[in-house]
Amino acid sequence: MFWNATLEELKCGYMGKDNYYVCLLCGEKIEKGIIYPENGILYEAEKYMQIHINKSHQSVFEHLTGLDKRITGLSDHQNKLLKLFYQGKSDKEVQEELGIGSSSTIRNHRFALKEKERQSKVFLVMMELLKEKDKHAPAILNPSKTNRMVDDRYRITEEENDEILMKFFPEGVTGPLKTFSIKEKYKIVVLREIAKKFESKKIYTEKEVNKILKAIYDDFVTLRRYLIEYGFLDRKPDGSQYWLKNDSTKKEELSMDRKKELKQQYKEVKPEAGIYQIKNVINNRILVGNTPNLKSLNGKRTQLDSGSFPNNKLQKEYKEYGKDAFVIEVLEKLEKKEDEFFDIKDELKKLEKKWLDILQPFGDHGYN
Repeated sequence: MFWNATLEELKCGYMGKDNYYVCLLCGEKIEKGIIYPENGILYEAEKYMQIHINKSHQSVFEHLTGLDKRITGLSDHQNKLLKLFYQGKSDKEVQEELGIGSSSTIRNHRFALKEKERQSKVFLVMMELLKEKDKHAPAILNPSKTNRMVDDRYRITEEENDEILMKFFPEGVTGPLKTFSIKEKYKIVVLREIAKKFESKKIYTEKEVNKILKAIYDDFVTLRRYLIEYGFLDRKPDGSQYWLKNDSTKKEELSMDRKKELKQQYKEVKPEAGIYQIKNVINNRILVGNTPNLKSLNGKRTQLDSGSFPNNKLQKEYKEYGKDAFVIEVLEKLEKKEDEFFDIKDELKKLEKKWLDILQPFGDHGYN
């Protein structure tokens, strides 16, 4: 439905069918003629579908910019720019956030995106006109939006799809799979068909997944692995739960569970304090610093990437030399003592002074 929807329907994120509205982003169906409650307020079906999109996908724009670049046709850089523009940021704000060029540079990017829009419109019209004349064009199957890669293996016509299914499911698609030792292109068709055995909005245990797949093919482990690798199924990291990849609601719930799990793990791991250096490998200048949690050093790199690092001299050279010219290294971990008079801040300062005396990262030699 997503690929066959009109531009207006795609902008809304849903389309109306006979008796229901269907979300084009995840397949959620809302029956017409029913009143739906949400936070103590009653909504008619179409309004409730709009609430679903905002709640489950944030917005149609957010969902679309999250698709694979082979589907959107956007580079990572263009994607970032579009997101910042969508947030209502000015050219100056975008320039400061990305740390590139000047406001006029961002304006040039706007012109480039506008040109891409014009080209897309012309191409879309040409393809629509072509459909009216090209009587030999095969019916081509569209790739799933959840596929992790979109390449030549996905160039399959409806006729080829039917032939492949007949070849490898000789008893029909409800019967067993003849073999999975097949070409990559055939695997796409077979896996797409097998994925139909799983219900949307249902969470499966690994045992349940294995039972479904074992009825199709003896080597169910290989089928399970490929269904995940090709983006038809998804699962929790520990393999305890599986679900159809396009089930955004379950994905959202499970990601929340995963966040809680990671937070709990983070709380249980005791942070290590210590001394670190940020080194420019081109001119050998360094910055020495201390931190009560060495695991937070990735945050220093994030600050530098975003242009918000508090040391102006280091930030300026980071922009000048590029990120590959800098390394962040741990110089020494602070040995904690079981002593009621042990002051971690005081001990860190002492340890930092030791390394400042050794490395002398001042003036032309460093950023301190």
